[in-house]
Amino acid sequence: MSILQNLFARSPFSPLQTHMEKVAECVEKLNDLYQAHLDSDFKRLKKIAQEISELEHSADITKNEIRSNLPKGLFLAVNRADLLEILSIQDTIADRAEDLGVIVTLKELEPLEAVRVELKQFLDMNIAAVRHAHNIIREMDELLQSAFSGREAEKVRKMVETAALMEHEADVAQRELLRKLLVMEDVLPYTSFFLWVNALEIVASLGNLAEKLAYRVLMLLELNNK
Repeated sequence: MSILQNLFARSPFSPLQTHMEKVAECVEKLNDLYQAHLDSDFKRLKKIAQEISELEHSADITKNEIRSNLPKGLFLAVNRADLLEILSIQDTIADRAEDLGVIVTLKELEPLEAVRVELKQFLDMNIAAVRHAHNIIREMDELLQSAFSGREAEKVRKMVETAALMEHEADVAQRELLRKLLVMEDVLPYTSFFLWVNALEIVASLGNLAEKLAYRVLMLLELNNK
């Protein structure tokens, strides 16, 4: 029996949690990526982007193994399609982290001193949203053991509410950053302006996907608590 099959035998959520650990590693690397950018260390920036890409590839391998080993029929305590949907959202988070690494290495982007603090805060907010979604995924075994009810269910519902609030606050921060970036449109080279706008969209997508993942777990909770 394979390692993943052993995990499935223990819990239908254990493989998803294993995959999310790798996804979280990709996202945490974005802190190092941004610091290398601030230091104007393009060589290190490319190295970190490559590390993110390798982590994403490792998460992809785990994703494909999960899909291949996911039991069918009555062998799962929850719907197979629900697990695959959660897996797909997690996969997309890792993809977006890799996308950011690609964007910031296409050109030696000049640090935006005028919004340096706001950029770091915005990145931190979205990374925190992914961390929070990761914590929700960690709660799924307890949800199963509590039959998706009681205190554990209420705890997860509150965590999902927090995820929604975190995403909203990140959205507000993104709008303010975009306003400030538009003021720089005439002084930034077009390619730099274009890449920065895309970078902000990618970072924002991390918070959006974290919220989506949280709501997908909530949907699973509600479907199994009828």
